[in-house]
Amino acid sequence: MSKQSFFQIFKSVFAAFIGVQSNKNREQDFKEGSLKYFIIAGILFTALFVMSIILLVSTILG
Repeated sequence: MSKQSFFQIFKSVFAAFIGVQSNKNREQDFKEGSLKYFIIAGILFTALFVMSIILLVSTILG
């Protein structure tokens, strides 16, 4: 089993986050990836998304 790089994890989480993750990549993630890195990346993406929405709304209403 080879470890996935930071870029591969980033790309995979981003694709899954917007709903375009391919089945082939998903299977590769389950085989080669570490669950804790995907959870951390998912939490960071979610926090970044929420902060972006808050910033956008406060700028528009500002």
